[in-house]
Amino acid sequence: MAASFLPFVLQNLNSLIQKEVGLLCGVDKETKKLSSTLTTIRAVLEDAEQKQFQDKAIQNWLRKLNDAAYEVEDILDDCTTEALQYESKRLSSSSLKKVISTSLLTCYPVENILFRHKIGNRMKDTIENLNAIAEERMKFHLREVVVEKRVELAERRETSSALIQPQLYGREEDKEKIVKMLVENICDCQDVSVYPIIGMGGLGKTTLAQMVFNDERVECHFELKIWVYVSQDFDVKRVIKAIIESVSDRTCEASNLDSLQKKLREMLNGKRYLLVLDDVWDEDQDNWDGLKYLLACGSKGASIIVTTRVAKVASIMGTVLAHHLSFLSEEDCWLLFKQRAFGHGNEEHPNLVAIGKEIVKKCGGVPLAAKALGGLMRFKSEETDWHSVQESEIWNLPQDKNSILPLLRLSYHNLPLELRRCFAYCAIFLKGSEIEKEKLIHLWMANGFISSNGKSELEDIGNGIWNELYWRSFFQDVDKDSYGNIIFKIHDLMHDIAQSVMEDECHMMEAESSKNI
Repeated sequence: MAASFLPFVLQNLNSLIQKEVGLLCGVDKETKKLSSTLTTIRAVLEDAEQKQFQDKAIQNWLRKLNDAAYEVEDILDDCTTEALQYESKRLSSSSLKKVISTSLLTCYPVENILFRHKIGNRMKDTIENLNAIAEERMKFHLREVVVEKRVELAERRETSSALIQPQLYGREEDKEKIVKMLVENICDCQDVSVYPIIGMGGLGKTTLAQMVFNDERVECHFELKIWVYVSQDFDVKRVIKAIIESVSDRTCEASNLDSLQKKLREMLNGKRYLLVLDDVWDEDQDNWDGLKYLLACGSKGASIIVTTRVAKVASIMGTVLAHHLSFLSEEDCWLLFKQRAFGHGNEEHPNLVAIGKEIVKKCGGVPLAAKALGGLMRFKSEETDWHSVQESEIWNLPQDKNSILPLLRLSYHNLPLELRRCFAYCAIFLKGSEIEKEKLIHLWMANGFISSNGKSELEDIGNGIWNELYWRSFFQDVDKDSYGNIIFKIHDLMHDIAQSVMEDECHMMEAESSKNI
């Protein structure tokens, strides 16, 4: 909401004041008033963002502030455009030999007085509106919070595009059970076996499936291993095409269903394969039956693992009893949190450990929450910072073990402001889509979300921001596409956080499309 946008408006406003753009446009006094009012409001934004989920009045106040901030941004854009046009005319004018730097107003064209009048009235209305908003904040008894200073990101550690083998905490028994089922229990089945892994978001279904997929015993047992990310778009043609491309490791040029079906049968016929269909949501029995019929061409022991959050999907697709993924124990959650918060071999301060264990108790056994909060605490070294997280009002939101969004919101709200806005922008992407890292950084730059530190290129700073978000578990599944570009995904629950932040600014619309590829 407004708290992630307002600092950039204030930064741009102060930049214009320093460049005397307000003086040039005849609104210097007004821009300084705006800056003062916005600075006053900004001091309580952190507290307001924390409390908005429990107090609808504060949420509405933030919405009004957000609208006002956008109006200020529009005014700044108009002032900047006017200043640039004036500068262009000044430079092209042969009659003006000398720039009078002490008084820009003396050489301002008379015909642009109308602009000054118009922008002055808009400024006046906006100042009155913001003053009323600033006054309204008093009734909420918001605390003034010192905003974290900008973190120099470009010099932080680089991440690799290679997938790092994750360590399993509390999932060894799950892994062994699934591997045994695949290589022993169903290895002689004539029909293709479908083994669902079911559990709520954030429990680690995909990570578990990856560990099984890469196990040496599984590697030796199956002739082919295929991984397809399905998500909410269970289009049979798309899935068939993805399977073909996974097996052949190249783009499939076939476009009609008949050609795709023939190609799939040729690849799988008589082979003992393992196919992972990750994150399946579709409950349409007909869709699955059509695909399953095609997949039945493998040899005995051919198997399919399906990961899903939906019990109905597991019942429709499964041919063997589903594996239900449970919550992690508090001890395993602590190990996962500790690894993220302190790293390997780093000193663990006893007082921070004690606070950390109290934080972990609130993770509800959800690995994603433990990872995200551990990544958050890694960048906090003071006890007061750890206590602040432990005592945050977000913990008091109504929740159960099926709702970890408040925990992840806490991780989001503790990001530096620049990271916060950059992550929230990711709400524009469809859930489950692959995102190109370089493209995202350029979008951040184009929207003005990255500010220069005077030492590094914007692209390098953007790269540092991306790295920070990755290390804090906001991004995952980093890989390279066929062109060598770094691609990644956002966990569905993290995507929900971005959408909840941008709900007043970004709305997703699904266009009707044909099923043709």
